Amino acid sequence: MKSSDLIKHLTESGLMPKEEMLEVAKSDQKLFIGIPKETALQENRVALVPDSVGLLVNNGHRVVIESNSGDAANFTDKDYSEAGAEIVFDSKEVYKANIIIKVAPPTLNEIELLNANQKQILFSALQISSQPKDCIKELMKKKVTGIAYDFIKDREGVYPIVRSMSEIAGNTSILIAAELLSNANGGHGVMMGGIPGVKPTEVVILGSGGVGEFAARAALGLGANIKLFDDESHKLRRTLNNLGQRVYTSIMQPKLLKKALKNADVVIGALRPKNGRTPCVVTEEMVSEMKYGSVIIDVSIDTGGCFETSEVRSHENPVYKKYGVTHYCVPNIASRVSRTASYALSNVFTPLLLDMGEGGGLEKMMHSQSGIKNGIYMYKGILTSQVLGETFDLPYKDIDLLMAAI
Repeated sequence: MKSSDLIKHLTESGLMPKEEMLEVAKSDQKLFIGIPKETALQENRVALVPDSVGLLVNNGHRVVIESNSGDAANFTDKDYSEAGAEIVFDSKEVYKANIIIKVAPPTLNEIELLNANQKQILFSALQISSQPKDCIKELMKKKVTGIAYDFIKDREGVYPIVRSMSEIAGNTSILIAAELLSNANGGHGVMMGGIPGVKPTEVVILGSGGVGEFAARAALGLGANIKLFDDESHKLRRTLNNLGQRVYTSIMQPKLLKKALKNADVVIGALRPKNGRTPCVVTEEMVSEMKYGSVIIDVSIDTGGCFETSEVRSHENPVYKKYGVTHYCVPNIASRVSRTASYALSNVFTPLLLDMGEGGGLEKMMHSQSGIKNGIYMYKGILTSQVLGETFDLPYKDIDLLMAAI
């Protein structure tokens, strides 16, 4: 047999020696993460809890946190130090990190501390109603890659942080209402829910999104009667399916709503904003006809509120009365339970940061995970959010076009 025929025979039979194939190592990237102290009014949450910091540090990442950042959530500097974080006493040191994680949007003073030469990544909330045009323009000048954590989607297409905060706000709103109904807080001595032989409390919930659903769950768990209103029937149907039991539901019909409010002990405002502001569906006249001693919790006050009698209050002075109805209209209810809310934030940030490190950085992650791409509103100083561009009359580009060049 000729040598050429022998080689051909061995190749076809799979006996020919092959080139050694070596495993291609993952392009791990060590992250430098900075956590500044929150300066926004009533913001008690912290982006990463000590347990999460420990996990990141054990994976080779560096975490710098400003002193006392976790105080409002009852995490001490010692907790963070023992987890492996570096404690610094100057904000400037934190803003030297490549990745900055904040809960509230950055102020102009905080943006000034960013380094344009580093092309830093900034995780924070995106609140169009409270973030002025100047802040967006300054972020563009600093060549920042801005990621709005409230717009990040998970692999199931859900907004995990929005969902978590909605669950917290819904559950907490019912607990607040229960306290305000009791004698201890100047209420009429009514117990949320009821007992055999005593009429249960009536709870009206406006909005059947995440907040409305979990407010309904909490109220049902305490034994209250629920009336759920929304302006879209498919949302009501979805919430009923999620609750797993039948409750009174109705489209936002003014006459039916007015009747329900007259009999209500508690009303939870949980409507989502449309075009930047929550629709105001309860007039002052409707509130004036409610039962004396009833309670209004306006969770939607963050985006304008859905009661005509709503006034923004603080966690220090949260309650006021109008027409004998107790009002609780405090923005950012999740900060009232800041420790729980901080763990919820950490549960989303931690795996995301670990994936970013193991996957070789943000650029590669943008191609492999569409959910993170959904949260990017600015890429290296180029605005990619159509909403921000049109709202503030600023130039913007499609993120997919920018990714094609990466």
